[in-house]
Formats: sequence, C-alpha cells, structure tokens
Amino acid sequence: MFQLLYFILHALDPFLVPICFVCAWMLVLMVAWSLWRAVRSGVAIFRAAWAQMMHQIPCTGCQFFTNDYRLKCTVRPQIANTERAIACSDYSAKQNPFSL
Repeated sequence: MFQLLYFILHALDPFLVPICFVCAWMLVLMVAWSLWRAVRSGVAIFRAAWAQMMHQIPCTGCQFFTNDYRLKCTVRPQIANTERAIACSDYSAKQNPFSL
C-alpha cells in the first residue's frame, strides 16, 4: 500500500512544484482582486454619499452668496460652501428683483 503511494508521489514530484507555484499565485491574485473590488465599491458608495451631501448645501440659492472666491458669503464666510452651511440659520432665499 505504502509502496504504491510512494510510487505515485515520486511520479508526480516534477509536477508538484509548478502546480503549487500556480496555485499560490492564483490565490494571491484572487485576494488582490477581492480587495480591489471592495475598495472600488467602498469608494463608489462614498462618492454617492458625498455628492448627495454636497447637493444639500444651500449657499448658491442664498441672497447673501456673492459667488466671488474672495468672499463667498457676506454673513458667514467661514462656513460658505461647506457641510456646516447645510443648517445655516442665516439662509435667505434669493428674491427676484423683477417680480412683483
């Protein structure tokens, strides 16, 4: 019994090193691919959440927003166009001067 096993192992000996080499690299590549997909998925979710949050910033519709890079807001310039501006207590919607 053991002589047959010994014979089979020695017959496969020249092929075991290349097979193990390929299997090890396949395992490394599968782990790397899995990590890449997880990171890519996480970045996509983060970008979607970030974009959704940025669309909630009301500064461009405020009458105090100047659209000038030196002074973006005349009331609260330190929080203009940031996440803290979402709940700005001084927000006042722009009024059309041509409407009655």
